[in-house]
Amino acid sequence: MEFAPFVDLLGGEGAEAWEILTESRIALERGEDVIVLSIGDPDLETPGFVVDAAVDALRNGDTHYTELEGRSSLRSAIASKLSSSAGVRIDPDWVTVLAGTQNAFYSACRCLFGAGDEVIVLDPSYVTYEASIASTGAKQVRVEQPALNGFRPRIDAIQAAVTPATKGIVFSNPSNPTGVALRKEELEAIARLAVDNDLWVVVDEVYSDLVFEGVHHSIVGMPEMLERTVTVSSVSKSYAMTGWRCGWAVGPSELGSHLRKMSLINLYGLPGFIMEAANTALREGAQEIETARAIYKARRNLVLEELGKASEMPLLVPEAGMFLMADVRAHNMNANNFAWDLYRSTGVSVLDGGAFGSTSKGWVRISYGVNEVRLKEACLRIVGFTQT
Repeated sequence: MEFAPFVDLLGGEGAEAWEILTESRIALERGEDVIVLSIGDPDLETPGFVVDAAVDALRNGDTHYTELEGRSSLRSAIASKLSSSAGVRIDPDWVTVLAGTQNAFYSACRCLFGAGDEVIVLDPSYVTYEASIASTGAKQVRVEQPALNGFRPRIDAIQAAVTPATKGIVFSNPSNPTGVALRKEELEAIARLAVDNDLWVVVDEVYSDLVFEGVHHSIVGMPEMLERTVTVSSVSKSYAMTGWRCGWAVGPSELGSHLRKMSLINLYGLPGFIMEAANTALREGAQEIETARAIYKARRNLVLEELGKASEMPLLVPEAGMFLMADVRAHNMNANNFAWDLYRSTGVSVLDGGAFGSTSKGWVRISYGVNEVRLKEACLRIVGFTQT
């Protein structure tokens, strides 16, 4: 039996890099002494009051179909949160609740892009962007953000990539994998470029609450960007709710009508008890964000200190998020081989940076989503490995 050509678009060049995560997780389940630093799934627990909100909703019979666009109370909370960070008024009607940031990103791409379109993607970028764009029939045009420049955007290179076929620009801010948080002037330059060329901007802001120094800037708040920006995010990282699968897309009301149709055919609305939990997190979880940010910042600093002792492994200091990039090019092997050799020798799994694009080849992405005792042990093992 044959499958539709569509399935060939669902992989991506970086897909094989994730095999190390699968293998290390299986080993962990077998009770082996492995430390998984190859995924951004934090060890923090969902706050108890958020869990209670879901349990209460279940016990009160909240087990039926829900609104395709999401409950109005949750949409209002999301709109309020983005309005506050962006400095512009976001109408709750512009919010569509979906099953996580990835579902929101994919759904938005399906509504915005099509065959013959070109979509600029800032490289390195999150792994699933490639397949999400390819599934629309559009062509991704990757624009490198060089390591020598700290993986920061080069506006001249983005401008040079624009053609008559260009339909949009896609990036994450803060960045996964690099932890780079875009400066206001960088976002203003991207915004001017988008306005001048009549482009959509799709921005993934799932790590926006985890900026360690300074403040997060949202491109939707830049002049003339409200009507051409789609902001996707979720409760996953800010409130330790990765498994709850609750995210959203925020964009012009006409986009919302299309996203509701997407929800109709592939989701049919998010479970009500999950939306109640997310609503509670957004409205009552400010202190939880502060606590999480402090924890990740302390872990970042621990990793920087401990891995600073490694042999020939320069580090990029992340400004946000839960990942750190390490340059392993001096070790005479590609980063995927480095990751596998490290895992087989020490039981520590990290991810080949090449999974995120050509710009980050020769680097590995290291998560600090485990507790500090295990994190320090992992760093000791990595340092020992680099010195052999």
